[in-house]
Amino acid sequence: MIKRTSSDIFMEQFAIVLIGLFTLLCILPFLLILGTSFSSEEVVRVKGFSMLPEAPTLQAYSMIFKNGKVILGSYIVTILMTGIGTIVGLGIISMTGYALNRQDFPLRNGISFFIYFASLFSAGLAPYYLLMVRIYHLKDNYLAVLLPLLMSPWLIILMKNYVKSVPYELTEAGKIDGAGDFMIFVKLILPMLKPALATIGLFLALGYWNEWYQSSLFLSARVTYKPLQYMLYQIVNQVAYLKNSIAGAYVSFDDFPQETLKMATAVVATGPIIMAYPFVQKYFISGITVGAVKG
Repeated sequence: MIKRTSSDIFMEQFAIVLIGLFTLLCILPFLLILGTSFSSEEVVRVKGFSMLPEAPTLQAYSMIFKNGKVILGSYIVTILMTGIGTIVGLGIISMTGYALNRQDFPLRNGISFFIYFASLFSAGLAPYYLLMVRIYHLKDNYLAVLLPLLMSPWLIILMKNYVKSVPYELTEAGKIDGAGDFMIFVKLILPMLKPALATIGLFLALGYWNEWYQSSLFLSARVTYKPLQYMLYQIVNQVAYLKNSIAGAYVSFDDFPQETLKMATAVVATGPIIMAYPFVQKYFISGITVGAVKG
């Protein structure tokens, strides 16, 4: 055993304290949001935000869940979209990253350049909107939200760089044993990609859970159950509009809890997705570092 000196012990304790303080600083903003969401709108307007609720009330949350059926439907839509999109996206991205590293794939350099080129330049919003609406006919269709987020150039590059750490001899060994390309990928390659799959899966899940922009472009009022983030965004905007309109002059601040409503929507939107991180935490760091270092 290596003998530890007093300086080693001091540095270890110092690192623990430093990391603890940093963790506390990361938690404080969420506690501020949580405390403010339970505070009275009048107290927030006069005294500002606080981590401890003053004049506690559930009015902001009652306004969010006033139409509980719609909110529940939005939760279901978001959960289904997050689950389906993450699983399908992981399949496409992992197969793409593996194919682009196959030494016997002659088009891998050209396709890699195309993916990289597409990450630098975009045709713009107008052609993109016309493509989705006029060509694909995806107006008021959930596929207009699901499909664009399935994969991104950056995630493909991350997976491609991670696959480089998998020895190509495994593929050759599988061929010698008579396995097909798909069987080699599923049985030999995929189990070795767990860190990258967990990392990219988390990015995909966060992207789908926080999605609102695609919904604002392609989902109109005819769609009853919109993704959660966009539904909450609409609620906040509607309250702000009513509060600033002529009708807002005849009601009190507590009738339209604008600031506390923003905090409550943040809690409602971020709470469930936070639960997913502990399950992928042990893979997250290794997936990021390996995919970033190898080029």
